[in-house]
Amino acid sequence: MSAQEFAGTMPVTPQQRFDLGALERFLAARIPGLQRPLTVQQFRGGQSNPTFLLSAADGAQFVLRKQPSGPLLPSAHAVDREFRVIGALHAAGFPVARPVCLGDDPGILGTLFYVMQYVEGRNFWDPTLPGLTPPERAALYAEMNRVLVALHALDFAAIGLEDFGKPGNYFARQIARWSRQYRASETEPIEAMEQLLEWLPKHIPASDETTLVHGDYRLDNLIFHPSEPRILAVVDWELSTLGHPLADFAYHAMVWRVPGGENRGLGGVDVTALGIPSESQYLEEYCRRTGRAGVAPDVWEFCMAYNLFRIACIRQGILRRVLDGTAASRHAREAGARARETAELAWAQVQAHFAP
Repeated sequence: MSAQEFAGTMPVTPQQRFDLGALERFLAARIPGLQRPLTVQQFRGGQSNPTFLLSAADGAQFVLRKQPSGPLLPSAHAVDREFRVIGALHAAGFPVARPVCLGDDPGILGTLFYVMQYVEGRNFWDPTLPGLTPPERAALYAEMNRVLVALHALDFAAIGLEDFGKPGNYFARQIARWSRQYRASETEPIEAMEQLLEWLPKHIPASDETTLVHGDYRLDNLIFHPSEPRILAVVDWELSTLGHPLADFAYHAMVWRVPGGENRGLGGVDVTALGIPSESQYLEEYCRRTGRAGVAPDVWEFCMAYNLFRIACIRQGILRRVLDGTAASRHAREAGARARETAELAWAQVQAHFAP
């Protein structure tokens, strides 16, 4: 499937329609000078919280993110947490969209939502960055690395996020959480997932660290300057919390393990010819920027297996929403159907890098 199919906007799908008049009245009381009527389009990408482009009569643009309709898994789709974290980060000067307002009354649109400023820029879906030169690709990858390092270096307590998560014991808590989410959305037996559910809790690395983590830091969640290799906004903070920075970085680096082509990965791609660093080079750059001596291979491979497991759980949740009729994206069925494939890739990583 072409990456272009995920880019841009489309008419709002029937299952995601909401009361535009109610939204206009809510925003008119909170955005001085808002010019009505508003027009609304739905962003094509994204599988979890449906996201919409709002355009005012005078050309001003905003982005609305809301919880999907229907039953929600426990602790999922926490748009109020997203709003809180982007507010703290925007005040700290970190590149995020400016938050506008939170709709914490589900009576307005049927679910919780928030509105933020629309950031104009480049958004990429294909990690091979077709159409760019090798130096341009290298610059964008260096910028992605730099910004994630900047996030992990933030003093989360100083910006008011000391209670945004529980410090320490991150892997154990996350594995337990995603295991519960998986069981709540399970649709068929997946042997590789059963193996992971048993293996992961028994092989958690001893070392522990706590920083603010994004949880879904990847190319398509970044808005780049229209012409410069500079990130203007990191979006989609649904999975952000206090956690282990290597888990966050390894999730971002999974793109080197995922097959290229329609899977939108770099696996099997000649990255050197494209000007893109290798996985090891990218990790070395992260370590250099953060002052680390390096990362032990068993720790790095555990982080990779854990993140693939987490993605499999997320995709299983998407499949559950497809079956329930509440999925946000028209590509949701395809994404959800890949839960098994992702779990099998995760278990293959374990078998390849750890003794039986």
